[in-house]
Amino acid sequence: RPNMRFVPIKSGENQGFLMLHRARGLLVRQRTMTACAIRAHFAEFGIIVGQGRQRVDGLVDVLDDEELTLPAHARIALAVLVNQLKELDRQVEAIERELAQIQRVNPMAKLLSSIPGIGPITATALAATVPDATIFRSGREFAAWLGLTPKQNSTGGKDRFGRITKQGDSYLRHLLVI
Repeated sequence: RPNMRFVPIKSGENQGFLMLHRARGLLVRQRTMTACAIRAHFAEFGIIVGQGRQRVDGLVDVLDDEELTLPAHARIALAVLVNQLKELDRQVEAIERELAQIQRVNPMAKLLSSIPGIGPITATALAATVPDATIFRSGREFAAWLGLTPKQNSTGGKDRFGRITKQGDSYLRHLLVI
């Protein structure tokens, strides 16, 4: 087929970059789950705060308060979760520092990070996923590959656009949109 586009082969180095991104994503999800668990357990005892990491950090400070009447077993369980949250924070920060170092060294990632709104994490993910951007004829073709364009059902000179297809790389789309 003459119009068929083939997937470029990624180098071992690019696969390693993407592995760092996948590990970071997993740790961020685990950190979110742990923070939600801490909020939920405090809510069991009537200590309710809104969503968000900053508010969970406030709960961590409340746990150290001796005037708080929590059962000993609850304190132990919450202390374990707080320690896990701190460890996950440390691990995510270590991976983000490594990605920032990669971004400073990799010429493609450095060029991509000069675009407003593209930081070291997105730049390294784009550089590792798409090593050769010349395979795309236009920016719209690249956006379609990512899954950021609406589905077209056009006929007879009438353009009909549907919803965003979401068929591309979900991780890159997440970094670019959210």
